[in-house]
Amino acid sequence: MRLSGRSAIPFLATLASLFGHAHADLKGVFGHYLIGSLGDASEAVKDVQDAKHFGLDAFALNVQDATADFATDAISKLFAAAEANDFKLFFSFDMTTLKDASTFIPLLLQYQKSSAYYLHDGRPFVSTFDGGNVAFGQSSPNEGWQTQFKDVLARSGVNPFFVPDFDDFNNQLGGTYDTQFFQDFTVVDGVFSWESAWPEVPEGRVNVSSAKDQAGLTNAHAAGKVYMMPLSSFQFKHIDPGQNFYRLGGLNLAQRMGQVLELQPDFVEIITWNDSGESHYVGNIFPEPIAGSPAIQAYSNGFNHTAWQDVLAPFIVAYKNNKTSAADITPFGEFAGAFWYRPLLLTAKCASDTLGKPDGAQNAVDELSIAVLLPADSTGVTIRVLSGGSVIATLPTTPGLNAVTVPIQLGPQRVELVGADGSIIGAGDGTKDVVGEDPRQFGQMPDDAGPKIGENVRAQQAYLAPMDVRIATGLREGLAILSGCSKEASNALYYVRILQIRPSGGLLPYWCIRIVNTRRYGEYEGPDTAARGEI
Repeated sequence: MRLSGRSAIPFLATLASLFGHAHADLKGVFGHYLIGSLGDASEAVKDVQDAKHFGLDAFALNVQDATADFATDAISKLFAAAEANDFKLFFSFDMTTLKDASTFIPLLLQYQKSSAYYLHDGRPFVSTFDGGNVAFGQSSPNEGWQTQFKDVLARSGVNPFFVPDFDDFNNQLGGTYDTQFFQDFTVVDGVFSWESAWPEVPEGRVNVSSAKDQAGLTNAHAAGKVYMMPLSSFQFKHIDPGQNFYRLGGLNLAQRMGQVLELQPDFVEIITWNDSGESHYVGNIFPEPIAGSPAIQAYSNGFNHTAWQDVLAPFIVAYKNNKTSAADITPFGEFAGAFWYRPLLLTAKCASDTLGKPDGAQNAVDELSIAVLLPADSTGVTIRVLSGGSVIATLPTTPGLNAVTVPIQLGPQRVELVGADGSIIGAGDGTKDVVGEDPRQFGQMPDDAGPKIGENVRAQQAYLAPMDVRIATGLREGLAILSGCSKEASNALYYVRILQIRPSGGLLPYWCIRIVNTRRYGEYEGPDTAARGEI
């Protein structure tokens, strides 16, 4: 749920061009992109354009099948879209399904020559999901990756910059990259950790720790390697008995942003852009990839998470400019914010869910999570939370990132930002009431089976749908950035130029201008007189 009002919504691709970046070849921020079926090419174009506007440097294309028609078609469309929009992509081979390097090497050889392929030090960047136990028939995983992957590519003149997720090495789930790892895996140029993004289920209701990341970063640098740190919200999957789990994350996203700034890793990968099956997506969800999974459709359709981008985009700018504290994550205008919650309480009866509670359900909490960004000179602003029609919390704020959870009640949900003078400067209303019963479950379950997070898992499924667009000021040098100037334009990104202040009543005429080329000012369609109005 976005907070609307006098806010400046991020338009990072333009703003980022105003900053000089140290270590320009490092500090890449990527979105993990699950390759699935795409409809027409417009879906690939939208993903690429949205990611670029948001501020990502590349998509990490998670490839589970390198030869299937659906996969090669989607990859082709994505590279075409990226080439046309000056965006980058690289492969992240999913080693839970890929067993032979010869099946995916041709894909890399084909696309590493593309102008859209992401390079580091002139070398094609390659990652994985798992693979630390894969030896390709050799005596060790290191030998397997060296002889069956890197040496094969070298014979074609390709030297990949290899930064895999090998935290499954030695049959571990989320192992720590210690000094021994880098002695054993000389094949890597760096490492990525998937599992450190969330608390482990047995840890209970705890905040996410950055201890594994700190160790991995320190040991990688000592070995002359790089470290890519994961950033995610929560993780929820409810598909079948083998894919039924939940990992805590009410404030995970906000906490990880602060940890990334503190540790300053070489790269960051946001988990994920579009993995609706695991629920941590921050980007678009299209119908084709989940057409064959009624379970995923049930807990992702209608649940838009793109409002998270409003707080992530300023974080990206802070990270690229070497800021080291969550207090340094400031909005592009007067504020930015989002909140999320479950529309079902933990005590809810899910009438027809035969799958049962996911592993980790015991760690879930009935709460509403909030992340608000305020400028460095902000004073006196409070966050007012209404749940079930009653004010349940009034919270002080500080400049930068403010992240908090509050208990949630049945009924409607609303979050308000209140200025020092008592005026509401921004607000958001939940588009779903919290309820205690949901009969719309798949399968059958007796009522006395106990509370389920089943499809009730819209439990810890963040609901972040855009609200009706409201006009915002958030002036910065005569420009404000909005998500749109009317309902019809709510998915477009606009600059709004303040032309003058009218003496009577202090009203500000505005003009909507749609940016076409975000790399520089001045290329636009407009003015759009149909969207003209008054603030």
